[in-house]
Parts: sequence; structure tokens; C-alpha cells
Amino acid sequence: MKKDTVDFITLGCSKNLVDTERLMGLFEAHGFKCTHDAERPQGEIAVINTCGFIADAKEESINTILEFVERKEEGKLDRLYVMGCLSERYMADLEAEIPGVDGYYGKFNYKQLLDDLLRERNIPEKDGLQERLLTTPKHYAYLKIAEGCDRHCAYCAIPIITGSHHSRPMDEILDEVRQLVARGVKEFQVIAQELTYYGVDIDGRQHIAELVERMAQINGVEWIRLHYAYPTHFPWDLLRVMRENDNVCNYLDIALQHITDRMLSRMKRNVTKEETYDLIRRLRAEVPGIRIRTTLMVGFPGETEEDFEELMEFSRWARFERMGAFAYSEEDGTYSAKHYTDDVPEEVKRNRLDRLMSLQQEISAELEAEKVGRVLKVIIDRREGDWYIGRTEFSSPEVDPEVLIPAYGRRLQRGRFYDVRITDSEEFDLYGEVVEKRNK
Repeated sequence: MKKDTVDFITLGCSKNLVDTERLMGLFEAHGFKCTHDAERPQGEIAVINTCGFIADAKEESINTILEFVERKEEGKLDRLYVMGCLSERYMADLEAEIPGVDGYYGKFNYKQLLDDLLRERNIPEKDGLQERLLTTPKHYAYLKIAEGCDRHCAYCAIPIITGSHHSRPMDEILDEVRQLVARGVKEFQVIAQELTYYGVDIDGRQHIAELVERMAQINGVEWIRLHYAYPTHFPWDLLRVMRENDNVCNYLDIALQHITDRMLSRMKRNVTKEETYDLIRRLRAEVPGIRIRTTLMVGFPGETEEDFEELMEFSRWARFERMGAFAYSEEDGTYSAKHYTDDVPEEVKRNRLDRLMSLQQEISAELEAEKVGRVLKVIIDRREGDWYIGRTEFSSPEVDPEVLIPAYGRRLQRGRFYDVRITDSEEFDLYGEVVEKRNK
């Protein structure tokens, strides 16, 4: 093991990743060397940032903890710490069941982990440190603008874990954007559990449009992409900001979950089928060419075959450019766990999920094929073998389709924009050839 080296492992969403990056920055400022998601961890200390959102994520977190406990028992690791959503929710249970961990910390007190370690090693604490240690390629970063959620959907454990919505001060966010731009960041993925609620807890008004517009005016911000909107009380002025600012991507991640009034009511989504259809129509009318990413759920308690078929029909009509789906799993403490019976058999859930994703694969193949022959602005993320891998403004890192560009006979720079003519497509990815290099 390498002394004074800390291996960080992040599980779950990009919001967790931001917390990890902030803690890594603090560790390095105090003299530690940090690695992130290393293929072969060799640090003296390991910190696992856990996810506790759904059953699969909890299982992955527990298995990862047990794997590192074993490393510690084998003498390959001196100290092991656990933080994040799983330990926020189940700390007492984890302490009792997995005592091999040296310390458990929650979702919000993770800085205490460093404080405890500094005190133990008699290292003086440095104040006023804000800089994150980015784990992403240096040209893009995730920007967390709020924590928590006030929506209380029937199936969701997020409010139980993170508490009520809490917006970061706008000036603080804008200062972070300027700092990141100065470090070479060009592209910002704006994230929150529910970003359209931004500002409501401060003065009762939605301020997401104002925040994004002010971000767009910062010199050096090339792309702004918005994640995790909510359909109820959508802030329509945000669409004007999209139209009027070229660096605000025509992309919106808005989870819809279902479409029938019966299921939306049981899910406590506070929106109707008619309102959902109207929302999609208005998004596409006010922002021509917008790409919509959504998440849908199958197998929620009480979902009938008729409900599911209506969901399929909605997907055919909406033709979402990006769509993810998952099968319902009962989560402790949620409304649905307390009041509903998980009555849809697992094999039915799996069948419905497969059918829905098969439909989306067909839709995606058709939509991607429409881009063949067009010239699109592409940013290069990395090289893999004989291909450079890039993205258009319509794709978020790690979750959306990519553009593959042959590497032979040319040298492309990571983090640079290029004009790329699309030459071919698959169900989810595109192939292209560089037309010219942009001066950015």
C-alpha cells in the first residue's frame, strides 16, 4: 500500500461524484495523494461514497464495502471509511453488520471524515478551501446547484435520504463556474435532485432560468446541459433562455415515469396525462430541435397490462431522443412501501421493461439515422483504440449516444470542438468524419 494515498470509490449518481470531488480536493490540500475508481487500488486509505437509491444500487454498495473489508483483512489496506447515501440511511445497521469499517459518515457530514483523520495524525486543518479535484476530463464538469427534494413521489427514497430541497446561493454557484472555466472547463452538466425547483426555498420563486442565463453570459462557458427537471409547474422562461443562448444546449432531462392518470396519481406525481402530453408539445414547439431525455418506470404496484400498453403508446408518440427505464423495487420508508402491495410479478416487470427498451431501441435507431449527412459540432472526450470518441450538444457524458471518428491519419485534441459530418449510425451511436477544427 502507498502511504498517504487515498483511494476514492464513487457509486451512484453524478451528484455523489461532486461530493467525492470536493472531499478529494480537501484531502489533497492537506498533503494526501488521491486516486479515483482506480482499477488496482493501492492506497493506504480507502473511502467509498455509497448509493442507497434502489435495491440494485444498495447491493452494489454493500458488495463494494465487503470487498474492501476483505482487502483490509488481507493487509492491503490500513483504513476504510464509508460515506454517502447508504450510510446516511442505514448507518446503525451498517455499523452492526460490517464492523470492519473504521468509520461511517453520512451524506452531509463527510468533511468530518477528514477532520477526524487530521486530528488523529496531528495535521493542522487549513481553512477556506473550496477547489474540487475533478475526476472528469478537464473540459467538462458536473455542477450541483441544490440538494434534497420536496416532491415526495410515492416510490422515491431520495427525500428520506437527502431531506428537503436546499438551493445553493446563486452567487456561489456562479463563482464556482468562473473558477472552473479558469481551469479549462468548457461544458457544464447542471444537476440537482430537482433543478426546476431551484430558488423556491429561498424566496418562493423559481430561479433556474435566471441562473442558467447568468451562467450563459460567463465568457468561456461553451455548453450548459440541464438534468433532472420535474414536469409539474415547469418554469417556461427556461425555454426562452434555451432559444436565446447558443451555449445552452437544446437538451432537457425530465423524468416522467408514467402516463396514465391512474398510475400518475398512485405515484403521487401531481401531474395528469393531458398535462404531460401538453408539456411535450410545448417543449418541442418553443425549442425546435430540442432533445428530451426521460426516465420511465414499469411494474409499479397496481400497474395493469392496459396501463403498460398506454405507456408504450405514449413512447411511440413522444419519440424520446433519450430514454431510460427501470422496474419498480420497493424501498423502505416510502409511501408505496407503506400503503401498496408490490403485486406485479418480477417476470412481468422484466418482460415489460424489455418490451419498452426494445421499442426505444427502434426509435433511437430511426432518430440517429436522420443525422446521417449532417454536419454537427462535436467535442472530443477521449480516444479508444482506432477511434476518437466525442459528443454533440444532444448527448450528456456516460449516459447518451456518442460520435465515433476514425483515428487514422489525424490527431484530434481532447476537449476541442470539431465540425463532424455524420457518415453512419447505429441504434445509439453515430460515426463521422472531421470537416474542420473549430478554434476552441
